Amino acid sequence: VCVDFLQKGELLMTEQNATRVFAVSGMTCGHCKSAVESAIREVEGIETVQVDLKAGKAILQGDASDASVLTAVEEAGYEAQPIPQA
Repeated sequence: VCVDFLQKGELLMTEQNATRVFAVSGMTCGHCKSAVESAIREVEGIETVQVDLKAGKAILQGDASDASVLTAVEEAGYEAQPIPQA
């Protein structure tokens, strides 16, 4: 995690720990949703993950690389792509 020190010792978290969104395909039920959430949650550096089955998206926070998240989702049997945030 990258941090910058501000005056008086305050910490500013940089974009590496920002919320990221991935499109996830292949999910059809609650079990699929749980499998994807579990797979992403096991990735080192992930702080939170929430999968929206209906929207086909995973929303996560943490400093894990996109590649490690994609690999975890693929190993669980699904496909994912990062969605660029404006």
